[in-house]
Amino acid sequence: MTEVTREQARKFHDGVHVLDGHFDLLMDVEIQRGYGRTKMIETEYLPRFQQGGVHSLVAAVFVKDAFVPEMSLRKALNQISAMHAEAAESPAHIVIAKNLDDLQRARAEQKVSFILSLEGAEPLHNDLSLLRVFYELGVRMMGLVWSRRNFVGDGSFFAPVREGKKGGITDFGVRLIEEAEKQGIVIDVSHLNDEGFWDVMEIAEKPVIASHSNSRTVVPTMRNLTDEQIKAIAEKDGLVGVNAFSMFTAANSADATIEKLIDHVDYMKKLVGARYLGIGLDLCDDLTKYLPLDKIAKTEEMPFDVVKGHASLPEITRELMKRRYTDAEIEGILGGNFLRVYQQVWK
Repeated sequence: MTEVTREQARKFHDGVHVLDGHFDLLMDVEIQRGYGRTKMIETEYLPRFQQGGVHSLVAAVFVKDAFVPEMSLRKALNQISAMHAEAAESPAHIVIAKNLDDLQRARAEQKVSFILSLEGAEPLHNDLSLLRVFYELGVRMMGLVWSRRNFVGDGSFFAPVREGKKGGITDFGVRLIEEAEKQGIVIDVSHLNDEGFWDVMEIAEKPVIASHSNSRTVVPTMRNLTDEQIKAIAEKDGLVGVNAFSMFTAANSADATIEKLIDHVDYMKKLVGARYLGIGLDLCDDLTKYLPLDKIAKTEEMPFDVVKGHASLPEITRELMKRRYTDAEIEGILGGNFLRVYQQVWK
């Protein structure tokens, strides 16, 4: 391996477009704004993004189980409203990007841009007409399911659970995928079960992504992807964004490190090539403050982010450099490959 300093890795970010393809930001922002805070992103998160040389992030709309199904739409709209309020309060620093020009302009103006994504189609319930509403609000990516069942299909659980027969994509899901592609929304298969995954591969006509998933061969969990699934995504010219959550990074969470995370990148690069890889870190350490104390007390080993916040993202770049990835490969993994998919799908 080559010796590389963190400063060298951080400097590399200044010449490329660094994009995190999945970040559960909006739940935290909505809750904190409910407590009366304003400029939450500018004061709490922006310094970390700037320190890590991060230019764009996919801000996921995630609805907790407690609000499904009755409050799904309300909570999603609250989160998106919070994001729009933040952008209005901090126009010199943050932008909601709805197209490639927005992303590139924000980069040139040294602003951080955010792409809205639904992590699960629960807010739509079974009303296809709501997709246009979310599109107009800025949603440009859509995870079909989280790790639960909805009107689109079944999710893949984090660990085995007792359940009945699994299903694939429903008739509503078929129509949703077709309409999303027509509007210019990227389809995201992270969290989808295997049966639904293969249905999507038959239905979708444009590049499909798994925004925050790793290799199931390296770490055998249903939330990760099989070799065949990774190849299928590559054949559609999509990508897989590697996930920094410890339980998906190493078979034993205690062993999870950035090095283990890049082992997934190495494996998938050998399988399909670096063109089909990105980062979707799914950083969740900031959200543990919302976990019930009794649940924390009963957890023998809390999962964690192997990347310690976005300020530490250059550590990924450093590890890729140490493993002799080319500059072009690193640029693609850090964000260029996501931009390629957006160019093909977005209107």
